[in-house]
Amino acid sequence: MINKSQLTSVISKYYLNGLNNQVKWRIKDNTLTIYAGESGRVCKVVLNNFQLEDAELGVFDTNKLSKLISITNGDLMISLEKIKAVYTKMHIADLNFDLTYSLADILILGKNTYYEDPEEWEVDLILEPEDIDRLIKAKNALGDVNSMLITTTTDFDGNNICEFIFGDNTGFSNKISYKIQGNITESDIQIPFDSNIFKDILNSNKDMFKGQLKLSTTGILKLNFTSEEIISEYYVARNE
Repeated sequence: MINKSQLTSVISKYYLNGLNNQVKWRIKDNTLTIYAGESGRVCKVVLNNFQLEDAELGVFDTNKLSKLISITNGDLMISLEKIKAVYTKMHIADLNFDLTYSLADILILGKNTYYEDPEEWEVDLILEPEDIDRLIKAKNALGDVNSMLITTTTDFDGNNICEFIFGDNTGFSNKISYKIQGNITESDIQIPFDSNIFKDILNSNKDMFKGQLKLSTTGILKLNFTSEEIISEYYVARNE
C-alpha cells in the first residue's frame, strides 16, 4: 500500500510541470528510484518503503498516469502485470476505483546520463521553507522573464552572501534580489540560470523537510531535498 499524496509527490518531483514525461521506474528492495532529464538538467527521485516487487517499468506518459491517480483517494494498492519478462500494465486500486495504466517497453526510453559532483562547491546553502516560498514569489512577480543570476557578494560586515537576481540583463528592466547566508568560499561569482526550471524544482519540493543548494564556478547548480521517505536531487547547468 502507498498513500496517494506520497505517490503524487514523487511524480511531481521528477515530472517538473511537464519537463520529464517519459521515464523508467526502477524498483529494488522496496525502494523506487527514478532518473529523469536531458542535457543541462537532470534529477533523481528516491522513495523508500515502496512495497512492490523488483522491476523496471517504462512510463511513457507521466501526464496520463498522473491524471489516472488524481481520481483516487487515500491508500492505493499497486500491482504489476507482465508477459514473460516484460512488464506491460500497472494496476492501481483504492476502495472504489480499479485503474489500469499501460507500461512501455523500457528499451524505447533509452538511457539517462547523470552528473558527477565537481571537486569543490563554492556555495553551500540551506534552503529553509520560507526561503523556498520567497524565491518562488520572486520568480512569479517577474513571470514573463526566465532569467536568473546567482551571484556572491559581501554584506556590510564583510561576510560573503549569495544573491538571487530575477530579471533580464538590460539596465532598464525590473529586477528582484533575494539574499541568503551560508557557506560561501568565493565572492564575485556571477552565473546565469533558467528561472523557470529553478521555480519548477522549488514548487515540486515545497512539501519537503529540508533543502540544500550548492553552486560551483564550473556552472553547475545542485539542489537536494529530503523528507521521511523521499529524497530528490537535481543538477542544472548554467545558461549559455
